[in-house]
Amino acid sequence: MTLVFASNNAHKLAEVRNIMPAGIDVLSLHDIGFEQEIEENGTTLEENSKIKAETVCQWLKSSNRQSSNRQSSNRQSIDGVFADDTGLEIDALGGKPGVYTARWYRLNDGMSAALNDEMMIFAANRKKALTELADKEDRGAQFRTVITLILFENTDIQVSGIVRGRIAEEEYGQGGFGYDPLFIPEGYDKTFGELPAEIKNNISHRARALAELVKLLNPSE
Repeated sequence: MTLVFASNNAHKLAEVRNIMPAGIDVLSLHDIGFEQEIEENGTTLEENSKIKAETVCQWLKSSNRQSSNRQSSNRQSIDGVFADDTGLEIDALGGKPGVYTARWYRLNDGMSAALNDEMMIFAANRKKALTELADKEDRGAQFRTVITLILFENTDIQVSGIVRGRIAEEEYGQGGFGYDPLFIPEGYDKTFGELPAEIKNNISHRARALAELVKLLNPSE
């Protein structure tokens, strides 16, 4: 089976490819020549995940695509498209930032210009999280990932995965991406930024959502 993962995020792509079992090939948006911006205007993780999957699916089905031979070959072998949307939900903040997790730094802080550098965005988001929790005793939080899969046989699947934990009082570790240097999963005393990738890939929200997806794709396993 060959599936398109509706993302060009190198960190996410590597994580997904490491988790997916043998027999399921994962292509990125770059691999199929998809270059347009997807407007994620949903108000929930479920809506944004579906918007991304549907947009790429419709693009693939379009009959007037111009592409290289490699991209044409890739498209002909594709069985479907899946997309994820992930939110950090902090207990003391009523579940925020939630659906706005990726660019939380821009909300209500007077910053009107968007940062273009991925690492700067990650750093700004982590700084906002620490600032918002500076006077809070409750640092409980969870990461939640929702995945939508659309198969070309008109089968739609939506699954989710959650990992509970807490927000550290400062950043630890250089691994992972996003909020990983701040998030300590339950049962561990290190952040995702400190834990080896093989451990994170076994317990993360994305890993758990992908595990549910794989169960549906391979019901005999």
